[in-house]
Amino acid sequence: MCLLLFLIHLLAVPALGQNDSLCRLRGRFDLPRLSKDGDIVIGGSFNIHYYREEQFLDFRSPPGPPECKSFDLTQFQFAQTMIYTIEEINKNQTLIPNIKLGYQIHDGCGDPAMSTKVTTLLISGQEETLADPKCKTTSNIPAIVTDAESMQSVAVARVITPFNVTMFSYSAAYDYLNNMYEFPTFFRTIPNDYHQVDGLAQLVKYFGWNWIGTIRSNSTYGALAMDEIIKAMESLGICIAFSEAVHKTDSKEKLLNLIKIIKEATTKIIVAFVAQADMAVLLQEIVRQNVTGIQWIGSESWITMPGISPVKDVRFLAGTVGFAVPKAKLPGLKEFLLEVHPSKYPKNVFVSEFWETTFECIDSDSEVKFCTGDEKLEEVDNQYTDTSQLRIAYNVYKAVYAIAHSLNNMLSKTNFTFTQLDLWELLHYMYAVNFTARNGESIYFDPNLDTVPLYELVNWQMNSEGVAHVMTIGHYDGLVPFDKRLYLNKENIIWINGKKEVPRGVCSDSCLPGTWKTVKKEMPLCCFTCIPCSDGEISNVTDSVSCLKCPSEYWSNQFKTQCVPKKIEFLSFDDEMGSSLLTLAVIGACLTVATAIIFYKHRQTPLVKANNSELSFLLLFALTLCFLCSLAFIDRPSVWSCMLRHTVFSITFVLCLSCILGKTLVVLMAFKTRLPNNKKIQWFSPMHQRLNVCALTSVQTIICIIWLTTSPPFPVNSTKYYKTIIIQECNVGSMVYFCCVFSYIGALACVCCGLAFLARKLPDNFNEATFITFSMLIFCAVWITFIPAYVSSPGKYTVAVEVFAILASSFGLLFCIFAPKCYIILLQPEKNTKKYLMRKSRAKKN
Repeated sequence: MCLLLFLIHLLAVPALGQNDSLCRLRGRFDLPRLSKDGDIVIGGSFNIHYYREEQFLDFRSPPGPPECKSFDLTQFQFAQTMIYTIEEINKNQTLIPNIKLGYQIHDGCGDPAMSTKVTTLLISGQEETLADPKCKTTSNIPAIVTDAESMQSVAVARVITPFNVTMFSYSAAYDYLNNMYEFPTFFRTIPNDYHQVDGLAQLVKYFGWNWIGTIRSNSTYGALAMDEIIKAMESLGICIAFSEAVHKTDSKEKLLNLIKIIKEATTKIIVAFVAQADMAVLLQEIVRQNVTGIQWIGSESWITMPGISPVKDVRFLAGTVGFAVPKAKLPGLKEFLLEVHPSKYPKNVFVSEFWETTFECIDSDSEVKFCTGDEKLEEVDNQYTDTSQLRIAYNVYKAVYAIAHSLNNMLSKTNFTFTQLDLWELLHYMYAVNFTARNGESIYFDPNLDTVPLYELVNWQMNSEGVAHVMTIGHYDGLVPFDKRLYLNKENIIWINGKKEVPRGVCSDSCLPGTWKTVKKEMPLCCFTCIPCSDGEISNVTDSVSCLKCPSEYWSNQFKTQCVPKKIEFLSFDDEMGSSLLTLAVIGACLTVATAIIFYKHRQTPLVKANNSELSFLLLFALTLCFLCSLAFIDRPSVWSCMLRHTVFSITFVLCLSCILGKTLVVLMAFKTRLPNNKKIQWFSPMHQRLNVCALTSVQTIICIIWLTTSPPFPVNSTKYYKTIIIQECNVGSMVYFCCVFSYIGALACVCCGLAFLARKLPDNFNEATFITFSMLIFCAVWITFIPAYVSSPGKYTVAVEVFAILASSFGLLFCIFAPKCYIILLQPEKNTKKYLMRKSRAKKN
C-alpha cells in the first residue's frame, strides 16, 4: 500500500522546491495499448497476456518495461468486443447524440501490480498541464472496464475509489467486492460468486454426491471462495475428500503431486473453482499424465472459456458439468473481429502479437518464418474467432452500454460541458441505470451494485464425430426461493465415458432399510459402516442413524424393515399336543363313568358294599371332574378359564383325596378296632365320612374363594420365553394362595399315602388299602416329577405338563383303586362273595 501511495505521489505531486509553471510528471509508463480519441474516453484493462515475468530489482536503477508472456486470444477478443461496442454506440447517435466515445485499452497481464499500474495511468493521464496546486488529473476517463480476476479487481478498486472513477468488472465475482463502504464505485456485469457458491453446493446435493474433492486457484480469492464453498457443502451434508490448490506458475513437481492426489483419491467427483489460466495449466498436465475418468464440476471462470478447448481435451473433460454466464448473440461482432489486421493498427504491439500467435508466424527478422500480412482470419477457427459462446464477451458489451446509458441520463438532465465532468454526479446515474439490451435482457444493478444472479448449467458432450461441444442443460436463478433456484434436465446430461447414469460420488453406499450407519473411525461423517439392526429392532428408511425398537407385541421381520405381530401361542385344541391331551381327558372321563356304571349295576354285590360304595361313587364323581377340569387348561386363556383352571382342579383333587382318606381310615379302623361296640368306630360312620369329606373339601374351597376375591388368576401375554412368540397364559395372581392350594393338596396326599401304607398288610383277601397305597405312590410320584418339569417347560408346554400331571394322577387313582375291583366284578364273579372277602389270605396268616 505504501508503494502504491508513493507511485501516485510521483505522478501527481510536483517536486519540492521547483517553481515551474507546469505540473510535471516524475516518470512515464511505456505501456502498449489500443486507443482511440473521443470526447469521452472509456478505459479498459484486459489480461491480454497470461502472466507477467518477474523482474530483478536492485533499487539502483529504474526497472525496465514489464514483460508480459503467453498471449491470450480470448482476452484479446474481449478487448475487441469493447471496441466493437463503442463503435456501435458511436454509430447510433440516438443514445449519446453529438458525443464520440473513445477508448484506451491496456494489458493487465493477469497481475494485480500490473493492473494497478495500468489503472493509475488511465486515471491520471500522461499530459502535463498548466500549474495547478492540486495537480488534478487531466484524464477525461470517467469509467474503466477492467479485470477478469477478482484479486486484480480488489487492487484496482482500492486505487480508483478516491478518484471517484467508476469501475466495471466483466468477470470479477468475488463477494468481498460488495462492500459499498470500501468500493462505492465498483460495478460488475457478472453475478456475485455468492450465488455460484450456493449453486455449486445445490448441484452436488442434487445428484446425491456426498464425497467430493475440490481444487481452487492458489490465491487469496481462491482460498476465501473455496472456504465458502466447503461451508455450503458441509451444511448440506457433503464431505470433502481432499482440497488442493493450483496456480499457473506452479512447478512441475507441484503439478505432479496434485495429479498424484487426484489419482489416489477415493472420489472421482471434483469441484474445480479455478481461474481459466490455472485450469489450463492443470489440464495440460492431466493430458500428459493421461488422467481420465474424472467427473469435473466447473465454475464459470473456465468451463466455457475457449482457452479450455472441449475439442482438444474431449477425452479428459467430456461429461463436465458446471455453471456458466448466460450466453448471448452479438450480431456483427464476428465480422468486426475478422477485420482486425496489422495494417489497421500499424505498429501496435498487441495486434502484431495477435497475428503472430494466430498464424504461428513472427516478424521478418526471424530465420524460420515471418508474417506476410496476406493471412486470412476467415480461414481460422480458434478462441478469438469463435463467437458461438459469447458469455464473458457479452458482459463486456453490457458494461460499455451501462456506461453509455449513464452518460446519456446525466447529459439529458444537466448542463454538461466536457471540462466539467462531475464524476460523483455520473456515479449517481450509474447507480440508477436501467435499460433493456437488444436481446431483451433487462440490465440494472441492485443495492449492492450486482447484476441479475442468473447462470446457465452446461454439460460438455461428445457428438457422433467425437467432437465435444457445450450444451445447456438447465439454469440457476438467484432471485427465486432457495428450493426453486436450481433447474436441471437430467435426461439431457451425458456423463463421463458417454454414460447416462449419474457417476458414483459417495464415500459409503447408502445403508438400506434394515441397517443403521455408524461413522468409521477417524473419517468424516459421510464415511460410515452399515450395521444390521438387532432382533426386535427395525429401520424402514435409507441411511437411518439408529434402529427403532418394536413394541412388545411385535417383532422385526427377516429383513429388519418392518415390525410384524408376534406369533401367538397357547395350548390349543387344534395342535397335536392339545388334541392328544383332550383325547386322554375324554377317555379318562368315559372310563370313570363306565366304572361308575359298573359299580352302580353291581351295587348290591359284596365287593361294592365292602368297599364303602358311597365314598366310591363320590370318588368316581370327583375323578370325572378331575378329567374334565383339565379341559379348562386347553385353548386360549380367558378371564373365566384362568379363574376356573386351578380352583376347580384343586377342589376336585381335594375331593378325591378326601374320599380316599375316608376310605383308608375306614379300612384302617375296621381292622384295628377288634372289639365290637367300640365307640371309636362311631366316628367313621357314613354320616361322619360325609362330614369329613365336606370339611376337608370346604377348606380348599374357602382358600379358592379368598384367592378369587383378592387376587385371582388372569390371562397375560408373556414374552419371557421366546422373543418372537407371545405365549398367552394365565398368571396365578397371588403366588401365596397358589402355593397354599398346592400345599394343601400335597399335605392330604401325604396323609393318605402314609395311612394307606400302614394298612397295606392288614389280613384280608381284598385289602383296598394296598391299592390305595399304590395309587397314592403314583400320585405323589407324578406331582413330585411335575414340579421340575413345570418350572423348566416354556410357554404352552408348561400348561401341557400340568394337564398331563392331572391326567396321569387321575388315571393312577382310577386304575389302582377301581381296576382290580372291576376285574373281579366282571371276570371273576366267583370271588365277589362275602365268604371269600371275609377269608384271610394264607400269605398274611403266615
